[in-house]
Amino acid sequence: MALEVNGKSIELDDNGNLIDYTEWNEDVAKALASEDGIELTEKHFDVLNYLRTEYIDNNGEQPMERVINKGMSDIWGAKVTSKELYELFPGAPSKQGNRIAGLPYIARKGGY
Repeated sequence: MALEVNGKSIELDDNGNLIDYTEWNEDVAKALASEDGIELTEKHFDVLNYLRTEYIDNNGEQPMERVINKGMSDIWGAKVTSKELYELFPGAPSKQGNRIAGLPYIARKGGY
């Protein structure tokens, strides 16, 4: 499976996640999100960048939703609920968010 972005073919796994997370950029994110009918906003990119930072800085770990809520609350300076994150990523912030962030597929419920 592949995704065409700006004339470049980017390999995806069977779940639609990037094979190589280093090929991710905002255009790739927009292309992945559009497949799910999502138009990305600044808040979406805040979450996507948070997920990527957590993955890169924590040895490939991907946070579960409770940790994402806490992290985004710190970033946005207000308590963030699961409902707010599901409004951004209806397919689950820890699944759909990770996929749009260019991160590998995880079969478990979350991460650390």
